[in-house]
Amino acid sequence: MNINHMLNEVLVKLFRNINMIEERSICSGEYRDLTANDMHVIEAVDLEEAKNMTSVAKSLGVTTGTLTIAVNSLVKKGYVDRARSEEDRRVVLISLSEKGRKAYLHHQQFHEQMIEAIVEELTQEEKVVLEKALVKLDQFFRA
Repeated sequence: MNINHMLNEVLVKLFRNINMIEERSICSGEYRDLTANDMHVIEAVDLEEAKNMTSVAKSLGVTTGTLTIAVNSLVKKGYVDRARSEEDRRVVLISLSEKGRKAYLHHQQFHEQMIEAIVEELTQEEKVVLEKALVKLDQFFRA
C-alpha cells in the first residue's frame, strides 16, 4: 500500500475514533447533557478568569454568533456564567460556574489518560519523533 494512501486512512480513522471516544467518555454520567462541542467551549472558556465572547470565539475558530448559541445553552444547563464587563458594559464576559469547572477538570482528565495511554509503550526516541510529526501536522492544518 502507498504510504500516502495509508496515512490518509489512518488520519481519517483516527479523527473519527477520537471524536467518537471523546463523546462517549466525556459526555456521560453526570455530563450526559453535554456534547463534545459543549466541552470544547467549556475548555476554551478556561478555569482562570472571565473571558470576553470575542476572544473565546476566536480561539474556537467560530463566529461570535455561533458561540452565543452555544453559550446560551451552557448557561441554561448551569455550566457557564455570563456577566457584563464593569469597564465597558457592551462587553459580555463568560466564566465557568462550579459545575462548569468540574466538567472542565473531567475533560482534562480524559485528555491526560489518552496521552498517557499513547506514550506509555513508546521509547524516548519514538516520543520525540511523534511530537515532531504532530507539530508539523498541526502547522499544516493551521495554515
